Amino acid sequence: MSTTNGQWYPPEWPERIRLLSAGELTPVTPRRAATVLLLRDGPVGRDGDGGRGGEPAPENPAAAPEATGAPEGAEAPVEGVRDGAGGPGGPAVYMLRRRASMAFAGGAYAYPGGSVDPRDERMVTWAGPSRAQWARRLGLDPGEATQAQAIVCAAVRETFEEAGVLLAGPTPHTVVADTTGDDWEADRAALVARDLSFAEFLDRRGLVLRSDLLGCWARWITPEFEPRRYDTWFFVAALPRGQRTRNASTEADRTVWIRPGDAADGYDRGELLMMPPTIATLRQLRAHGSVAEALAAAADRDLTPVLAQARVENGELVLSWPGHDEFTKHIPGATGGSST
Repeated sequence: MSTTNGQWYPPEWPERIRLLSAGELTPVTPRRAATVLLLRDGPVGRDGDGGRGGEPAPENPAAAPEATGAPEGAEAPVEGVRDGAGGPGGPAVYMLRRRASMAFAGGAYAYPGGSVDPRDERMVTWAGPSRAQWARRLGLDPGEATQAQAIVCAAVRETFEEAGVLLAGPTPHTVVADTTGDDWEADRAALVARDLSFAEFLDRRGLVLRSDLLGCWARWITPEFEPRRYDTWFFVAALPRGQRTRNASTEADRTVWIRPGDAADGYDRGELLMMPPTIATLRQLRAHGSVAEALAAAADRDLTPVLAQARVENGELVLSWPGHDEFTKHIPGATGGSST
């Protein structure tokens, strides 16, 4: 971790970079993954506190109710989701802090998300842009429509597993209004344990996956020298009216609704630990004043994958992320060749 900000930087990386540069380390093939920046207009704060007294949070959080704008691909206002203006500083984003004991990015703030389950390719009742349209949007080959569905399903499934929020409804134009109760928790636990596939879950409850409630924001690939690698698509989505987030993940010890600007300021002060894609997406979000603005902007976002590069320059190893100069690291005493 940097001494001047909260950039996540594992101490073993320099040696792994040198091994990769010397041809002594074979990169691991990244697993496909999805994560969701869940947004709402209105209060900030910890889960379960009604948006008050959260940490980290502004001193005077907005008291506006939850509200959302029209999602990407939606043809009309969605029942169960209402329009509204953002609070001071724009929409709030839902973040969780990974437990310090986690092998990957322990202690870092992140968004709900995880790896694609092979069973996410199973057919589900689907609303919104077609699977082929999603394949094009995600930057996949034309023949990877099924894989595109799996990525979108993973985004929706992981949001339900880790935050208790479900982007699905009984019809193509509705959203489940409440996901609390013992029966919902039993299904969520079964999904986490992989005793139940997401397709089986939706079918049993007669639900339609709302792919139109998601907008794709960015794509980042874990550096080649990291042993736990992910090819991750970052989505944005609005919190449906009536649903509440909760810390349902065993991987997190804290969850919070926070303005992107406040989270970025905490990172800059070195108080909040984050991985490069997390702080990068927060900085991008702070330019938008409401959920509706952020969702509208998602349609034009560049999804060129961001992959770190390492090179030897003037006797030191330089680690950089193309297009994101703030993350560049200079490591003295480098040896060996260069690698991307």
